[in-house]
Amino acid sequence: MSGTVDVPSQDPRFHTPPVGRDRVDVQALEHDLRAAIEGEVRFSAGDRALYSATGANYRQLPIGVVIPRSSEDVVETVRLCREYDAPLLSRGGGTGLAGQTTNVAVVIDFSKYLNRVLEIDPDRRLARVEPGLILDHLRHQAESDHQLTFGPDPSTHEYCTLGGMIASNSCGVRSIMAQFYGPGPRTSDNVHELDVLLYDGRRLRAREGTSGDPEIDRRLIELRDRYADLIRARYPKIPRRVSGYNLDDLLPENGFNVARALAGTESTCVTYLEATVHLLHSPPVRSLLVLGYEDAPTAGDAVPKMLEHKPLGLEGMDETLIDDMTQLGLHVHDLSALPDGHGWLLLEFGGETKEEADDKARALMGELSVGKDGLRGMKLYDRPEQEEHVWKVREAGLGATAFLPGKEDTYEGWEDSAVPPERVGDYLRDLGKLASKHGYESSLYGHYGNGCIHARWNFDLSSKPGLAKYRAFVEEAADLVVSYGGSISGEHGDGQSRAELLPKMFGHELIEAFREFKSIFDPAWKMNPGKLVDAYPLDSNIRLGPETFNPPQVNSHFAFLTDKGSFAHATTRCVGVGKCRHTEGGVMCPSFMVTREEKHTTRGRAHILWEMLNGEELELWNSSEVDEALDLCLSCKGCTNDCPVGVDLPTLKAEYLSHRYRKRLRPRPAYAFGLIDQAARVASKVPGLANAATRTPLFKLAAGIHPARHVPEFAPVTLKDWFARRPLANGGGKRVILWADTFTNYLEPEVGVAAVEALEDAGFHVVVPEGHLCCGRPLYDYGMLDLAQAYLRKVLSTLRDEIRAGTPVVGVEPSCVAVFRDELTKLWPTDQDAKRLAKQTFHFSEFLTEHAEGWEPPRLHRKAVLHGHCHQKATGGTGPDVKLLERMGLEVEELDAGCCGMAGGWGYEHGHYDVSVACAERVLLPKVRETSRDAVLVADGFSCRSQIEQADTGRQALHVAQVLAVAREQGPAGPPGPYPERAAAPHPQGSRPRRAAKVAAATALAGFAAVGMRTLRS
Repeated sequence: MSGTVDVPSQDPRFHTPPVGRDRVDVQALEHDLRAAIEGEVRFSAGDRALYSATGANYRQLPIGVVIPRSSEDVVETVRLCREYDAPLLSRGGGTGLAGQTTNVAVVIDFSKYLNRVLEIDPDRRLARVEPGLILDHLRHQAESDHQLTFGPDPSTHEYCTLGGMIASNSCGVRSIMAQFYGPGPRTSDNVHELDVLLYDGRRLRAREGTSGDPEIDRRLIELRDRYADLIRARYPKIPRRVSGYNLDDLLPENGFNVARALAGTESTCVTYLEATVHLLHSPPVRSLLVLGYEDAPTAGDAVPKMLEHKPLGLEGMDETLIDDMTQLGLHVHDLSALPDGHGWLLLEFGGETKEEADDKARALMGELSVGKDGLRGMKLYDRPEQEEHVWKVREAGLGATAFLPGKEDTYEGWEDSAVPPERVGDYLRDLGKLASKHGYESSLYGHYGNGCIHARWNFDLSSKPGLAKYRAFVEEAADLVVSYGGSISGEHGDGQSRAELLPKMFGHELIEAFREFKSIFDPAWKMNPGKLVDAYPLDSNIRLGPETFNPPQVNSHFAFLTDKGSFAHATTRCVGVGKCRHTEGGVMCPSFMVTREEKHTTRGRAHILWEMLNGEELELWNSSEVDEALDLCLSCKGCTNDCPVGVDLPTLKAEYLSHRYRKRLRPRPAYAFGLIDQAARVASKVPGLANAATRTPLFKLAAGIHPARHVPEFAPVTLKDWFARRPLANGGGKRVILWADTFTNYLEPEVGVAAVEALEDAGFHVVVPEGHLCCGRPLYDYGMLDLAQAYLRKVLSTLRDEIRAGTPVVGVEPSCVAVFRDELTKLWPTDQDAKRLAKQTFHFSEFLTEHAEGWEPPRLHRKAVLHGHCHQKATGGTGPDVKLLERMGLEVEELDAGCCGMAGGWGYEHGHYDVSVACAERVLLPKVRETSRDAVLVADGFSCRSQIEQADTGRQALHVAQVLAVAREQGPAGPPGPYPERAAAPHPQGSRPRRAAKVAAATALAGFAAVGMRTLRS
């Protein structure tokens, strides 16, 4: 956006949404912001696209984005926005579900830099924090240092920010704990003091008794006194009254608490600079009791009885949620072992010891009788992995149920209504009837103990009749919840999706009080206009609406079977949950973990691809800003496994790149690494000459390789040559194909040798396909999908008889196994041979643990530190590696280190080196350095082993096959002395190629070099 533009404006005198227009000199504003602040100023089309949508149904392109480094930056940003008459919006994790975190405004993103715990006072049980602080970062520090915690904990606790929680008045599972053992269930109840900035530039410290400004206090008291009786009469007395402004906190009996009144204002009144919040004791031991009922409403009827026992959490789930999560593979019946029933209550109890926590649960169980009051079964869990699984199923529900196979897509829009807890059962019955009347369906689950019900409905938001039906439903639903004495929002706030309905709940007089409250703090009405008060209509600004999104049909290589055959639908799969923004644990998203950039999240990348298809500002298949967002995607597949809705960024990236470079020259690394199999074929003929060439600065420059990287050397003999020349060996058992991938065949044949010997030791008849066969793994990373398809057609053709005979294919390189298990069937989901090959391809350890019947692996009594390959985690997991190593007698520590950062050729590229190393330095490399010299480092991925070796750790990691070889050769005690990896066999040696082959290979290398130089010059 450049020059002077019109932005929506709002005049409070007319009680309308933003229908006017103000002219804002955006170019001058951007210029002055860059000059005034130390933080980052981003007004490009790509940056604006990243912030156009969050977890809600709405889309609005912001004016620009500011990422402040300090409170002073925020003050300057507000000053300049005021000078240029620009609207303003604060943002944290961007997980809002009501539309309050998108607007045509300058967005201040606090999450990257203003994210510190400033102080914890354990005696007063207070914490002073910056607004961009992630909730779990506060909880972990408070619990580890003081056994304290922050009570409300939304399901997004790993990545939501305190500022966002305060703005939306968030709650969560353990709001019950905060209700019984702390200040109250909502975030506002747990706010002690707020350091706020007004649009006019005043900075105030609001707390109980004062706003920090005498004139504002006077006006607030006058407002309160005029509306006090109406506030007492119309505000529901329930735990989860989140809708509207917290005018009840201004009442004398509530201490005239201005800090709490400013919580839940959704950036419509002030900007938070700091917050001081209450902490409460966190019982160190928890117990989970699950009660099964004949249905969810009957479970809801039992809530009052449960509350008598004051649990830490009281959640409800219905059978539909369990069925949906089972279908998605997120719920495993054997692991959760839920008691009999069709509706469940989850109760968490806490104590200083396990016995104390269990005794509280047993006390409740002693008062219940199976067969009475609809109770079908009950279970007190004693296995932590089961408890964790049940809670994960519950937490993942709202996002994960968006896309269900065979069902219509589902959306928020009426997903957090709340009623008195004692009326949950009846409300569930009536809400179900209302939904049936309108033809909608959803699981109904949530915070039953606080009366808050979660849902995702099969709304049609893409057509005018569908939007009219959606409006009719939510208006009737609002009438229903108000008739119960409930709240239209019980957790996520009003924003745009519910603000228009607030007169039903509060009446028009109190809506006028809301306007006056906002005007006291924001007389210019520039703070997040059109949200919460005099809001945009709930069916406007719809992201997928008929006036908004009509993407072109993409002739794609991938079938996108789970997305209705549509690349466009695959970009809408992200529902903004934000799990890709967590900063520790899991794989997704490695580049975000080290950059803290929205554009380097799975969400950001999916959103910018959506915006490109939308065609408003980003050119289709030719956008440098889309290129930049996708460039730091490592194609690690972490999102395919970790994302609750299964956004598949590697596939989207590969498809995008295939269109981006259609009939265009690709970047140099695409040829250097994408065609590595072809270069390796030639180099293997003259490995000495090839290795000498790849060490030169000129080669690295031509290939786009960072100078600090060492190009892996070509082995003196390939795995296939070694296998062809060795004496015939036959384990005597079942025939097995060992897949000789490019990395193993040409660069580390010793790994393949170890795998062959291990399989034969286990009794299998190993065969290695002759000729040049390649799965094409690197081709996907660079979008060379036509060639990738040709490679796979050759594989299917060459191996057709083996495939149809059911011969297992065992791979030692996880990324190549992943091609057969993942990309192959995403390209050709109906090809029977492709499906057969995918089904009968195994990771090395997986095959041995599942199919080597009667085989006992050799023993090795050492400690093993295991780093799992990302693609293995996404296509089967590392459990078999752990199991096999433990069967060998090794004490296994599996690292939760995420991606190593190498990702094939990605980490070698000049522009990726710093991020690649940062990914490894986050967890993996420090752990390698501190690992005992006697321990075995295990990593099945060639890239992972290369990253460890090239980081100057002084260590080398071994493939599991090599660990087996060391154990067979050295015995249970292992090799003498430190560094057991040094006992692994080196490259196999072979005879030198004949002179004619050398000449041919040298000629070919010269040809490659000439092409490289032409590419470099171009």
